[in-house]
Amino acid sequence: MSAVLEVKDLGVSFGDYSIVRNVSFTVNEGEWVILAGPNGAGKSTVVNAVSKLTDFTGTVLLSGRDIRGIKHTEFARTVSVLSQYHYVSYPFTVREVVSLGRYSHTKGFLNSSSDEQGEEFIEKAMEETGVSHLADKSVLQLSGGELQRTFLAQIFAQDPKLLILDEPTNHLDLVYQKQIFELIGRWIKGSGRAVVAVVHDLSLAKANGTHAVLMNRGEIVTRGPIHEVFSRENLNSVYQLDVYKWMKEMYSQWDEQ
Repeated sequence: MSAVLEVKDLGVSFGDYSIVRNVSFTVNEGEWVILAGPNGAGKSTVVNAVSKLTDFTGTVLLSGRDIRGIKHTEFARTVSVLSQYHYVSYPFTVREVVSLGRYSHTKGFLNSSSDEQGEEFIEKAMEETGVSHLADKSVLQLSGGELQRTFLAQIFAQDPKLLILDEPTNHLDLVYQKQIFELIGRWIKGSGRAVVAVVHDLSLAKANGTHAVLMNRGEIVTRGPIHEVFSRENLNSVYQLDVYKWMKEMYSQWDEQ
């Protein structure tokens, strides 16, 4: 099994304040690795470092190559990030937004003629995410779920090998949460693909992740297969709460009467 991402002794500091310390984990092909932990654990900071959005110490390897030496356009062909918020202020159509996913595959600004497979990827991405019927609609007129599926289509059109998710469904209704995670679940089955995701909802994390990295106060508590990491003892120690008991009490309210 080949490693898509290797994080070694990652550290992030702001001034004298250390946010993340000695974080190390590996993401192999076909794995969906969940970054879990309470607020302030450092999960999003790790994501920002791996995405080349913040400075860091240590080493991050993408398919064996140090990301510091990978040019932006090449990095963008391999890695894509889906966050929970998208600030759109221009009336681009859905098709135009999805088409931007092919930018890193062209030889110049909006030179789509140099991307021979571009249209094929764009049409397929819109079809897979269920936004084809919205292709000519302004993104300013979309619901939150439609907008998130549009940006997911942009990512699918980009055709990366590593997808990084930072709370991608945190503000969405239940039906849209289900749709997004199902779409990503189908996407990861493609050859050589992997996912790293920050997910606060432990039920969603456990249902979709294959592996997990449990963090607290900027450090890793444990990592490994998700059923081992999400043990009662591990979760209790990090959240200072009997997570299993609380979850069962919450979901027991939905038992048929």
